[in-house]
Amino acid sequence: MKNLKELTKVERFELQLESDFDEALKDEEFKKLIKSLNRPKKEMMKYTSRLKTTCQEIKNCQNCQGLFQCQNALEGHIDTPKIEENRLYFTYYPCHYYQNMILKDNESNRLKKVMLKDIDLKLNDKQQSKVIKWLDTFYENFDLGKIQKGLYLHGNFGSGKTFLTSAFLHELEEKKNVRVEIIYITDLIRDLKDDFFEFADKMDWYCKVDVLMLDDLGAEKVTDWYRDEVLGPLLQFRMSQGKTTFFTSNLTIEELEKHLSLFNSPDDKVKARRIIERIKYLTVDMELVSESRRERGFHE
Repeated sequence: MKNLKELTKVERFELQLESDFDEALKDEEFKKLIKSLNRPKKEMMKYTSRLKTTCQEIKNCQNCQGLFQCQNALEGHIDTPKIEENRLYFTYYPCHYYQNMILKDNESNRLKKVMLKDIDLKLNDKQQSKVIKWLDTFYENFDLGKIQKGLYLHGNFGSGKTFLTSAFLHELEEKKNVRVEIIYITDLIRDLKDDFFEFADKMDWYCKVDVLMLDDLGAEKVTDWYRDEVLGPLLQFRMSQGKTTFFTSNLTIEELEKHLSLFNSPDDKVKARRIIERIKYLTVDMELVSESRRERGFHE
């Protein structure tokens, strides 16, 4: 057997590759990944560094609460090994948060076009009729010169909360020339975090727009910054200025209060309670619970 000095550069390089690979195998996640790929050791050795990156990114995702916490090289993606035609290659696979964001973006683009004519009244149950009647009265009576409460509409996933509310608000925007902003709550957080230097201008818009709808409140990861520097001041301004505000959520008001309490400490409970009191002041609380109608034309 040759000693180290007698080895060629290529042989020393291969020896180092094998040593790095064997060291990486001490990690259980790395070992599982190698086993799942079922490829020859000599082939896997060439990709030790890339495969270690995959394992680390998988670990990052296990504790991640959303795209704004992503620690991976490409936000919302995992550098993933694949086998195709007996060849190993890597591709960036989107995580479920990124996939949901794309679905929401597509839904948001579609909802921008939703109007009252798109509501199929034949599908309405009693609860939906009650919500539609409230929205219809709100639409007919809306006056920028008056203070009007919005709606906190909560209910199960797929019940049509966003679809119904968006239709009336878009009608309001087009027919009565009202400035309306409808934004998914995690998009609002990302929008404000993306550019610190534009934070004040963006926050000013969300505070002052005539009618604001925060979609899917409660789906976000709660942080001190979001709760105490974004949501709290935003709702306080809109409350003090009499700005109409809508919310949709899968959570009841009581469930939302628990969601907003980070550590369940007395101080946290007070901060969460203040948010809830502002929402109650700004809105009428209504429920919309029904079977999911996504396959029948209704959308969240």
